[in-house]
Formats: sequence, structure tokens, C-alpha cells
Amino acid sequence: MTPGLQLVLGLVVLVAGAELLVRGASRLALAIGVPPLIIGLTVVAYGTSAPELSVTTVAALAGQPDIALGNVVGSNIFNVLFILGLSALILPLRISKQLTRRDVPLMIITAFALLFMSFDGEIGRLDGILLLTCLVIYTIYLVRGGRREVLAAEEEAGVKPPHNSLLLAGLLVVLGLGLLVLGAKWLVDGATTIARVLGVSELVIGLTVVACGTSLPELATSLTAALRGERDLAVGNVVGSNIFNILMILGAAGLLKGVAVAPAALHFDIPFMIAVVVACLPVFFTFGEINRVEGLIFLLYYGAYVVFLFLMNTSHDALADFSRLMVLFVGPVTLLALAFSLVQWRRVRTQAAAETARP
Repeated sequence: MTPGLQLVLGLVVLVAGAELLVRGASRLALAIGVPPLIIGLTVVAYGTSAPELSVTTVAALAGQPDIALGNVVGSNIFNVLFILGLSALILPLRISKQLTRRDVPLMIITAFALLFMSFDGEIGRLDGILLLTCLVIYTIYLVRGGRREVLAAEEEAGVKPPHNSLLLAGLLVVLGLGLLVLGAKWLVDGATTIARVLGVSELVIGLTVVACGTSLPELATSLTAALRGERDLAVGNVVGSNIFNILMILGAAGLLKGVAVAPAALHFDIPFMIAVVVACLPVFFTFGEINRVEGLIFLLYYGAYVVFLFLMNTSHDALADFSRLMVLFVGPVTLLALAFSLVQWRRVRTQAAAETARP
């Protein structure tokens, strides 16, 4: 198969897999009586992280810790800035209160946990056991809590949700996940081969193809879910994947073989990942959605991050000027955007309170 054909077929298979996965996950939620948000945080998020799991595990066992850790950290940054940004640019994403009160804070906690575990220069076996234990507890808590919500809603309404075939839903999910993994592999392999033929450096391949390629299932799934109106699934997939990437993928890699943490990752990439996930809180809390303006800002930030990585790793002469531009431009723009969102949010809340108080 030629690299160009691999690239095209990878995209086609990826889109088809995302469609099947979203359909199957929605049916599965109804069949087992669990809200779509919970399915997005568990089944879909875990499944779409399969490429990261395979790449990180193989890299750790092969003695390539930079790839193992960089894949997880880079994927988490890509998930928030690029996937949520692009999804919101297409269709504003509503954020449930449950997500902002429970899952986003947990995503932030896991990011800080990774930083603390990295201070000794390694994600060791003990760290891996702790991360995997937290994942099991989190998953059980999600499923049991979601099931209680559905049962309470059924009792209050006095009706049960329509029954869907559990077998059919499961088959759609498994088939969709399989196509996602296959499509991502074809796409990454084809793009990597084309890049090498064109003489693009290994650094550029790693920054654009490998790091982003393993997150293509999340991208395809979130975009498909958003376009189908499954907005909880679109956001839950990203938040759940970020939690899963740290708890399960680094947990498994650390348990199998300790993952060394490079000083550059400890001093820049991991803190940047933390800044990205922390930035989600004020954005999510404003109107309970990610609007198109915020989505565009997310995309611009990701572009700036990739450019900065390229300039830093190549020791380019423009690095100092670019860093100065980021400090003078990006910081103030971010603060202005957040301040504007906060003012708008308070205005809406004040108007709503005034209307409620009217006789």
C-alpha cells in the first residue's frame, strides 16, 4: 500500500470508526441505564486512548522513556487545546455541572500528581500501582454513581428508558474502536513515510505526526459526537481521556518498567500541561459552555505551543523574539478574554436574578 493511499484510507476508516463508536456508545448508555456522559468518560475515553496506550507501553519496554512520557503529556495538551478548540469552533460545547464539579477538578489533580511523582526523575513501579488503583476506584465510582442517577430519574418519572440491544451496542462499540485504532495506525504510518520522503526532520515528524496521530481517535470521536448533538460525549471523551492517559497509560508503563522523566519535560512540558487543564476551570464555569471565541483561543494556543517547541528544540534565532511576543501578547489577551467572559457571565446571572425576583 502506498503512503498516500494509507493516509487517505486512514482518514476514511477513522471517521467511520468514530461514527460507529458514538452510535454504539449512545445505545450502550440506554441499554445499561448509564448516562451518555459516563459512557464518554469511561468506555469511549478508554477506547480512544488505545493508540496512546500501545505507543507508550511499547516505548517504555523498548527503553524510550521520552517517547513514552511525551506521548501522554503531548496528547493531553492536544486533547484540550486542539480537540476542544476545534469542536467548539464548529459547534459551541455545553458543559454539564457534573463535569465541572467532579471530573475537571480530578483531571487537574491527576496532572499535579504526575508533576509530584516526576520530582524524583522517574515514574516508578510504586507510582504505577498507585495510579492504576486510582483508576479502578474512579471507574467504579463513575459507573455506580451514573447508575444511581438513572434509577432515580426512572422512579421520579415512573417510566423506564427504551430498551436497546446490549449485544448490538457492544458490537458497534468494539467495531468502532477497532476501526479507530486501525485508521490511526494507517494515518500515522502514511504521514510519517511521506514526511521522510519529503525530507522533513524527525523532530517535526514527532511534533506533528506521532504526538497528534495517537490523539486522532479522540479528535474524530469528539467532532462526530458534537455534530450529532452528543455534546456531553464530546467533552466527556476529552476529559476522560486526559484522566485515563495519566492513571492508566503511565500507570501501566510505570508498573511494567519505570519511565524516566527528562528535565525538559519536568521544567516545561508537564507545567504547561497543568496550565492548560487549569485554564479549563474558568472557561467551563463562565456560561457552562466553550463558545467559538474560546475555541479559537484554544487553537491559537496550540499553534503557539508547537511553534515554541520547534524553535526551542532547534535552538532557532527567533526563539527569544517569539518568547517575548508570547509574554507581551498571549498573556494580556488571555486575561482580557477571561475578564470579558466573567463580566458577561455576571451580567447574565444578574439579569436572571432580576427576572426571577419580579412579581
